[in-house]
Amino acid sequence: MIRLAEIWVYPVKSICGMRVDAAEVDAFGLVGDRRFMIVDAQNQFVTQRDWPSLARVRARLAGATLELRAGDAVVEVPSEVEGAPRDVWVWGQEVAAVDAGADAAELLSDHLGLGVRLVRVHASSRRPADPEHARAGDLIAFHDGFPHLLAHSASLDALNSRLERDVDMRRFRPNLVVEGGEAFVEDSWATIEIGEMTFHAKKACGRCSVIDVDPDRGERGSAVLAELARFRKLGRSINFGQNMVHDGQGTLRVF
Repeated sequence: MIRLAEIWVYPVKSICGMRVDAAEVDAFGLVGDRRFMIVDAQNQFVTQRDWPSLARVRARLAGATLELRAGDAVVEVPSEVEGAPRDVWVWGQEVAAVDAGADAAELLSDHLGLGVRLVRVHASSRRPADPEHARAGDLIAFHDGFPHLLAHSASLDALNSRLERDVDMRRFRPNLVVEGGEAFVEDSWATIEIGEMTFHAKKACGRCSVIDVDPDRGERGSAVLAELARFRKLGRSINFGQNMVHDGQGTLRVF
């Protein structure tokens, strides 16, 4: 039997996630997921691809508050921060956002040694999901291209069997982790039901250097992506996990 074993919400794009037992799903995906993002002085998004130390920044949503922690420094900002919209950029797309304030900017800038700001997606934003593969009307916040990423624990086991040292699922930053069945069975899925929600697989997830970032130390290696490429490369894409869209709104729970 396939079961939903883990749910992960990433309050801020490209920093650590929160593992939860249940999550609401709205038009943009899991409520709270990637609604915040870090941008540089040119309003371009900042990620672990270039700044692996972001993995050491902790984020936690608690009611109406987002807590950020970097070392001993802690900042709280409203999870529904309001203000005048400003334009920021994600993969060449212009997205309306709201600045989250000086305290969050100072914590993140000090951690990175780079002048950055924390922004939240503006309430007016209707950014479409990947137009080449998603459906008209599928929306995302600051996600790369789809509202959900699903991964399979057996697929991680298959990868770990080829590595000198096991890695855990955090490197792959999924929203939904399932158990049961054979490794990479998720490649064959088109539509699946999880609890009261229906999901549609739209595109295998092509992986980048982020999976080589140690989620505890915030340092980059090279072994994971290289090994995955040896048996999971299709064309120019090194695949692990499935990008998903969903129907309607509802609640997910691990079971």
